[in-house]
Amino acid sequence: MKSFTSNLLRCCTCCLLLVCGCDSDPAPKPDTTGNTSQPTTAVSLNLFTDVTNEVGLDFRHYNGMTGELYFPELMGSGTVFFDFDNDGDLDIYLVQGSLLGQDTTLKDSTYPPKSEPRDQLYRNDLTRDDVGKTSVKFVNVTEQSGIRALGYGMGVAVGDFNNDGYQDLYVTNWGENQLFENNRDGTFTDVTKRAGVESPEWGTSTAFVDVNHDGWLDLYVCNYVTFGYDTHHPCYHSSGAVGYCGPQSETPVSDRLFINNQNGTFKDVSAQSGIARVSGPGLGVLCRDFNRDGWIDIYVTNDAAANQLWINNQDGTFADEALLRGCACNADGLAEGSMGVDAADIDGDGDDDLIMGHWADETNTVFINLGDGNFEDQTKTFGLGIPSIGFTAFGTAWFDYDNDGWLDLFMANGATNFVEKQQRSGQEYPLQEANQLFRNKAGTRFEDMTEVAGALCEGVEISRGASFGDIDNDGDIDILVGNNTGPARLFLNNVGTKNHWLGIQLSSHESTAPVVQCRIKIEQADQPVKWRVPRTDGSYLSANDARVIVGLADCNKPATITVYWHDGHVERWSDQSVNQYLTLQQQAGEEVTIGQ
Repeated sequence: MKSFTSNLLRCCTCCLLLVCGCDSDPAPKPDTTGNTSQPTTAVSLNLFTDVTNEVGLDFRHYNGMTGELYFPELMGSGTVFFDFDNDGDLDIYLVQGSLLGQDTTLKDSTYPPKSEPRDQLYRNDLTRDDVGKTSVKFVNVTEQSGIRALGYGMGVAVGDFNNDGYQDLYVTNWGENQLFENNRDGTFTDVTKRAGVESPEWGTSTAFVDVNHDGWLDLYVCNYVTFGYDTHHPCYHSSGAVGYCGPQSETPVSDRLFINNQNGTFKDVSAQSGIARVSGPGLGVLCRDFNRDGWIDIYVTNDAAANQLWINNQDGTFADEALLRGCACNADGLAEGSMGVDAADIDGDGDDDLIMGHWADETNTVFINLGDGNFEDQTKTFGLGIPSIGFTAFGTAWFDYDNDGWLDLFMANGATNFVEKQQRSGQEYPLQEANQLFRNKAGTRFEDMTEVAGALCEGVEISRGASFGDIDNDGDIDILVGNNTGPARLFLNNVGTKNHWLGIQLSSHESTAPVVQCRIKIEQADQPVKWRVPRTDGSYLSANDARVIVGLADCNKPATITVYWHDGHVERWSDQSVNQYLTLQQQAGEEVTIGQ
């Protein structure tokens, strides 16, 4: 009752502020302070190493800017970890921008590309030597893959929409989105029109998700705002300087939900499902069973508007209950500029807690799940407020970088308003910020590890998308970061393998493709129970490794793994050795009665 009452009061405050705070004039985003240098007093622990160049990753993002400050050039773009060829290691897909402006050529760009900008696909040719050490090497296979991404690229989702055992790609654009079907031979075919998933709006983050329990992946697409060359206009910030416009200067657009027809096509149910009833400048999406009723819900982060929690009504419709459940606005009742988002159990109580990145001069926000799908803003309690005020955060994830059993936090940062200090120093694109890493201290608070993280947080760039996964199959989480107008960077984890771990991939009894968004319980003798959820969604415009890596600290005792499948069945795998990857197939485990 207490949590419902406090959420109701916050709901009323949020509604009042949203109504009273409306301004007919375009309101600029807050100026960022852009903390662009790291103190040199701390000694680096070399937690991550930048291996971008040595592994053959040569992608550089192109945003098409020509000096006109078009809104889309500020936002992209996405990154992907996925195993497109089913050879057991993670490959990489990187979303690219394109030329902006009418009657312009590539030579008119502020940063002209060396060749025509296109999305890129890199195959991981992972090798292992005689002593078991792995080596990562990427080969650019874009040309032979047949992928021809045509639009101004933003986000991407991965999932096996046709249940053939191979992951497919859905790419969002400022303009028409594209669905690429995996042909299972290293090539892809654009099946957008045939599948019926055209979406001409400004698409951002997107996710494959089975919302109706039929065993087929449906598709959720976040849409941002209306923008066109004919409506483009300058926006002035508090300093009087011309800068990028914010989302308040444009009209928000409703999202789309496509239901899988199980025959290679989809049906747009945005209207009848209730999703289209609400418009918002959506930038982030993740899919979880937040209220623990066995059906997947959808959380959407909106830019400078209240966030949405679409509760699944189990009848094909959804209801936005974010305000009532306490996760639409922060503790002060303010809607923030939300971008990236993730959910996982950070306090060890078995339910998924939310993190979302915000503008500078706001804080990133932690919503703790109270156990019934109601949330409470506990950003200050966990020590994540003050360290985030000077940064604008996009890609993010709860992940256990040191495999101690507690989920840590990474934030990919990059300003959206020009940083005055960088402007004065002559920086050509003054939006650079350092990324941040925080260590979970046993589910109570987070410790800022940014100064000692090594290469992961040393550089200052304009980071946007970020993907998380084990690129070298050594049992710890590595990070891929996409940088606006900069190189994509791959950071290898140097410390996770100092502890024990378990890697888990779920698959259905009908397909070898990964199953995501099921709850997994991991138990070891004399150790706290751990709950994890495999996912590809979350972060910002990006997609992640579908496998779960569970950090076990210094405990090497056998583990018991219990999987709660989407269809309500529960299965158990006992006496599993640690420090290995497991593929757990539905109907292959010991059937468990709930409560057993």
